[in-house]
Amino acid sequence: MAIPTAFSLAKLESLSSSAAVATPAVSIGLFCNPGWVRRVGIQKGLGNSGIRCEVAASDVLDQSQSSGGNVTSSSSSSSSSLSALEQLKTSAADRYTKEKSSIVVIGLSIHTTPVEVREKLAIPEAEWPRAIGELCNLNHIEEAAVLSTCNRMEIYVVALSQHRGVKEVTEWMSKTSGVPVTEICKHRFLLYNNDATQHIFEVSAGLDSLVLGEGQILAQVKQVVKVGQGVTGFGRNISGLFKHAITVGKRVRTETNIAAGAVSVSSAAVELALMKLPESCHATARMLVIGAGKMGKLVIKHLVAKGCTKMVVVNRSEDRVSAIREEMKDVEIIYKPLTEMLNSAAEADVIFTSTASETLLFNKENVLDLPPVASSVGGLRLFVDISVPRNVGACVNELENARVYNVDDLKEVVAANKEDRLRKAMEAQAIISEESKQFEAWRDSLETVPTIKKLRAYAERIRVAELDKCMSKMGDDISKKTKKAVDDLSRGIVNKLLHGPMQHLRCDGSDSRTLSETLENMHALNRMFSLETDISVLEQKIRAKVEQTQK
Repeated sequence: MAIPTAFSLAKLESLSSSAAVATPAVSIGLFCNPGWVRRVGIQKGLGNSGIRCEVAASDVLDQSQSSGGNVTSSSSSSSSSLSALEQLKTSAADRYTKEKSSIVVIGLSIHTTPVEVREKLAIPEAEWPRAIGELCNLNHIEEAAVLSTCNRMEIYVVALSQHRGVKEVTEWMSKTSGVPVTEICKHRFLLYNNDATQHIFEVSAGLDSLVLGEGQILAQVKQVVKVGQGVTGFGRNISGLFKHAITVGKRVRTETNIAAGAVSVSSAAVELALMKLPESCHATARMLVIGAGKMGKLVIKHLVAKGCTKMVVVNRSEDRVSAIREEMKDVEIIYKPLTEMLNSAAEADVIFTSTASETLLFNKENVLDLPPVASSVGGLRLFVDISVPRNVGACVNELENARVYNVDDLKEVVAANKEDRLRKAMEAQAIISEESKQFEAWRDSLETVPTIKKLRAYAERIRVAELDKCMSKMGDDISKKTKKAVDDLSRGIVNKLLHGPMQHLRCDGSDSRTLSETLENMHALNRMFSLETDISVLEQKIRAKVEQTQK
């Protein structure tokens, strides 16, 4: 009985091992991993765990393969056992090579993960292209995107195998962040295909935000597309998913009133600070904003909206602060450089931090040295830190005269009007459901692309061969004009003949044709024109991955 190739065996267990190691026997193990296939209701706190069992063959070969490729048994019982093993192994290989690539999201959000973990996993926007490249170098990852904000760290991939892809991405996250795999698995959520599509649509629409309907997340989703343009690995499936998510986000905000009265993280931070201050000092408390980026600018705007007429802004450069000052000419905005940060903090009652610094700006020691604040403002210096990674150490809370609040503490502000926000979310869900079906129809239509390419190539080979025969019969003295006319004629005939079959291979929602009908047409054309190849499209991709790792 013939042993399968080293490649077939290796891809069952791991594509990272491309060379077979000779050992006395082929071992096959059965393993079950809970939680690989689960849909988590993130905002509702629901979780359904499933168990997925796979058959794994080791990537080692019998020593006898090198000498003849056959295994001989001295007893019938041994031969029968080997036969059963061989069937099991072949079945697993067949299942694997026919597995369809999946869209997968591996995520950690404010709903599932504390900020102490999220900040370690956060990836700065400038590092997204590098991250996409590294993810796509993994054996089972074909496309990738990173969505990293103060409230979430989510990685979207097209995986050639679901559980192998998840395993590789999780290990990559652990390696790049220093967070153990067990800790990541404790907090992560995994969503596949339709669930992953629905999730990013909900995210873009603001349904998964801490503040329902907030607009900043849509801008962040747009930024993923902007950064991903031209990056190898930000491919057709993932880019199509995020572009469609932007469309959904815009449509939800246009057709529903979900954004009416919605607040952002920045406005929630201002609300939280005012909740903690005595009401009598709202207009007189000394405000300091550290960081004049998008979040910092929004903090300033919301402070002004609440009646603040004077504040200090610390930033690396004065340009942004000057621009903000031009917009709000009726407000006294005093610029201070970063070197003056501690001196400015000493004169402030409330300090907002929103910088991209990866190191702490305030710790227990330097806050301890600050002078106490007046009893009229509560006797506590308030730090409202909306940065991820955090700018203010949690240890500051150990001091008697200071309190620190981070993005996770904003839940206290947005807990109000929960019923009203959920009613708005229901209106948006109908739109998301409709858009999800459209995206899935588009993605399903991609399954026929290989057949379309093969049919065109088949027709082109026939056209070129017959054209060469025709030209040889016409002789060498024909003019270029005649040659072009004959060539154009042959192309026109082929295109008209292919038009009907091509139309029946498209399933993009523009007609009443169902996916099943389209796939039936695809299989029929494959049979009629012998377009089927010995190696599936997925297996070709897997082979390419293995060859890439060998270089």
